[in-house]
Amino acid sequence: MCGIAGLVRFDGSPVAPATVERMTQAIAHRGPDGSGHWVNASVGIGHRRLAIIDPTPTGHQPMECQNRRFILSYNGEVYNYRELRSQLISFGHCFRGESDTEVVLTALAHWGIEAIRRFNGMFALALWDRQQSTLYLARDRYGVKPLYYARRGFDFSFGSEQKAILAQPDFPRQLNLPALLEYLTFQNLFTDQTLLSEIRMLPAGHYLVARLEHLDAATSSVDIKLVRYWDYCFHTPQEPIDRREYQEELDRLFKQAVQRQLVADVELGAYLSGGMDSGSITAIASQSFPYLKSFTCGFDLSSASGIELGFDERAKAEALSACFKTEHYEMVLKAGDMERCLPQLAWHLEEPRVGQSYPNLYAAKLASKFVKVVLSGSGGDELFGGYPWRYYRNVQSLNFEHFIDQYYLYWQRLVDNRYLKAMFAPVWSDVSHVWTRDIFRDVFATHQIELKRPEDYINHSLYFEAKTFLHGLFVVEDKLSMAYGLESRVPFMDNDLVDFAMRCPVEMKLNQLDTAFRVNENDPRNKQSVYFQKTSDGKQILRDVMSRYIPAQTANAIKQGFSSPDASWFKGESIDFVRRTLYDKSARIYDVLDPNAVLPRIDEHLRGELNRRLLIWSLLNLEAWMRAYL
Repeated sequence: MCGIAGLVRFDGSPVAPATVERMTQAIAHRGPDGSGHWVNASVGIGHRRLAIIDPTPTGHQPMECQNRRFILSYNGEVYNYRELRSQLISFGHCFRGESDTEVVLTALAHWGIEAIRRFNGMFALALWDRQQSTLYLARDRYGVKPLYYARRGFDFSFGSEQKAILAQPDFPRQLNLPALLEYLTFQNLFTDQTLLSEIRMLPAGHYLVARLEHLDAATSSVDIKLVRYWDYCFHTPQEPIDRREYQEELDRLFKQAVQRQLVADVELGAYLSGGMDSGSITAIASQSFPYLKSFTCGFDLSSASGIELGFDERAKAEALSACFKTEHYEMVLKAGDMERCLPQLAWHLEEPRVGQSYPNLYAAKLASKFVKVVLSGSGGDELFGGYPWRYYRNVQSLNFEHFIDQYYLYWQRLVDNRYLKAMFAPVWSDVSHVWTRDIFRDVFATHQIELKRPEDYINHSLYFEAKTFLHGLFVVEDKLSMAYGLESRVPFMDNDLVDFAMRCPVEMKLNQLDTAFRVNENDPRNKQSVYFQKTSDGKQILRDVMSRYIPAQTANAIKQGFSSPDASWFKGESIDFVRRTLYDKSARIYDVLDPNAVLPRIDEHLRGELNRRLLIWSLLNLEAWMRAYL
């Protein structure tokens, strides 16, 4: 786990070593164990090292292959590197050390860029081919590790974080309004855009090829090709379903996934929220690591109300810790902690994303005091159907367009299009542009499955959430863990386990499909209580199997996310901070948003009329981001 950065000038002008050093220094927090630079004429590649596997000098990067044709800067962990190493030795390759980096480089030299299809892990990498004067960038299947790039004329730069690219002299910082519109619709970015116009994110499951193309004797340009090498495909199997067989296969694959990700030459711990996903991972990991260190963040609920009274899971986590005999650490967050960390969080996060992410920053800070690697339960919900109240609204879709209309309205997480048009009025005179349905629809461009049954629409929903919501969670998790030089691993995203989850029948994930299908729209009961209540309905096969390792009350518990009681705090202890920041007409957000359209939405929350906690958080986060980056 590290940080990578670099600059290639395809017009042949030289790259200054000081520029590469400045780019890597900007992401020094990602790799506190060392740095390296490789500069040769018009190419400069940098690296910051967080030594996890083979911390000896043989793992130093950037790394050259033995014939010096390829230079690699790599961030991540490929957990099947030992199997790949054995294969490469059988082809006659020799290795100087024990790092997975050397295996990744040798695999790329032997099989070419298509070698990434063989990698089971999380990674972002840059490979320079000296012979072909070609740069390759690649990112893991699921987007666990981020990678950004920018093209300006003949200059092509990249980095694990945008800060590396921005460290170049005179790099422009212009707000990307379409991306801001995207964020204020979905509280996320579904496309490859960022909030800075000149920078793009390499999509998950893609690699990029950049080389100089000569158009004619007098004209040339930089040719950029994006290649998708993998995508999710949730589908219904054709063969008869044997529940017992599926359960046993999930049991085997889950234990295998956790065991694979325990490889490390440094101390390893686990997040333990009190829920099933992190609890199951901790249960398996503790079998190999007695007195495994575990970490939980809780919340001061003295001013909370309603459902927020269940947000503090410390008691549940402590019970699981006692069950698995972990060495357990916890911290309690209070209302003022959000205000205190917001400038730091915005700087590290680089772009606002899903959820109220500041608790993740504190969790990473806690874990980093004791370990360099931590296991996370991210991915279990998105793979195995952990949000049934979202999917059930789609089971009676008439066709694809009807499905899009219903789901698109649901995923306008902050404000709907009516308010967006008014909010963006200062910068968009033609409000017809304030429309993001096409962005939403385009997410499904490559998920080509027949939509015949309700299960097919649910698989479409699972695909969407893995591509967008889960990806956003990974971006947050990476940035905020690496802020403290902490490697966060996600066992649910093991290739074999993901493949199983995608072909696992919907009826083995969700327990009340028949009930959902038979809902009568004329039923006098509140449909909210029928369709969308949070229940223990989702992830049925996972609950069945994990009950072998965790207490039954944990396996069968109602789904609980990692959320802080901000709805209450924004109306209580944090109300002065909200007013001081968002009611200030000179706030940076009002350079592009109309306060006369924004403030009434905030008033609705402060008066207790509507819960606008996500919008308020997003505006606070956006204001902090604009102060840090513009």
